[in-house]
Amino acid sequence: MSQKIIIPNETITSKIYLIRNQKVMLDRDLAELYELETKQLKRQVRRNIERFPTSFMFELTKQENESIRSQIGTLKKGLHSFY
Repeated sequence: MSQKIIIPNETITSKIYLIRNQKVMLDRDLAELYELETKQLKRQVRRNIERFPTSFMFELTKQENESIRSQIGTLKKGLHSFY
């Protein structure tokens, strides 16, 4: 039987950003919460794309990416996706 891990609300809410008037989470943050590598999460989404509504994900513009980067402050340029 697997143990359930309870993630504090503060941990989750600190990973939510407002982009295009929508609350969003970055793929790397979702992967971290699910204890996966980002590429594993993205692979599973691609394999099961019919399970996700079209509004589930979108690509950030360069300006949005820079805005997120400045909010987080720890992302290194070129190492993180725009999705």
